[in-house]
Amino acid sequence: MRILVVEDEPDLRRSLARSLADAQFAVDESGDGEDALFRALEVDYDAIVLDLMLPLKPGEAVLEGIRRAGRTTPVLLLTARDTIADRVRGLNHGADDYLTKPFVIDELIARLRALIRRAQQQPWPVVTIGSLRIDLVQRRVYRDDVEVPLTGREFGILEQLVRHRGRILTRTMLSEHLYNDASEVMSNAIDVHVAAIRRKLGAGLIETRRGQGYLIDA
Repeated sequence: MRILVVEDEPDLRRSLARSLADAQFAVDESGDGEDALFRALEVDYDAIVLDLMLPLKPGEAVLEGIRRAGRTTPVLLLTARDTIADRVRGLNHGADDYLTKPFVIDELIARLRALIRRAQQQPWPVVTIGSLRIDLVQRRVYRDDVEVPLTGREFGILEQLVRHRGRILTRTMLSEHLYNDASEVMSNAIDVHVAAIRRKLGAGLIETRRGQGYLIDA
């Protein structure tokens, strides 16, 4: 999952990015409102963590710009404002959730995953496909109740295909959700990871549509 973290305090922003990366998110960072809005409209993020008090453009204006453009990306507001009126105002501006500082990083990660599941109409975090059981929270895969270890990238591809079952995802679409702006990606990276998934979970799980991309049949 690819996340945009918008926070003007550099130490907190870097700390958030590291924690989310440790949780297997691809993370882009932004330190002001204008850059954040540009990124949010240019990249198909799975979720956005947005501070309200930002230079150049306040968080509320960023959020309004995202919604005005028709983007439904889940947005979690992260702010020191903790009154009920502040929460109501943030939610009325189009936020999906609200977390006040200081916060516990595990709660933030859990809230992000819940927002993404709801946005992708996958409320239950465990998916069963034939003999496979895929736990989207624990990031583990079991075949006949025996765990099959996947790398972070392999699970990321599997997760995207599972969340969009029946839909063809191009290599570009998969890459955009797996890698951040700073990543150097080999041209055949997605193909290599898909081949590894097939070796571990079965050749028939992921279909190739020549010239289009990959899918898991609904």
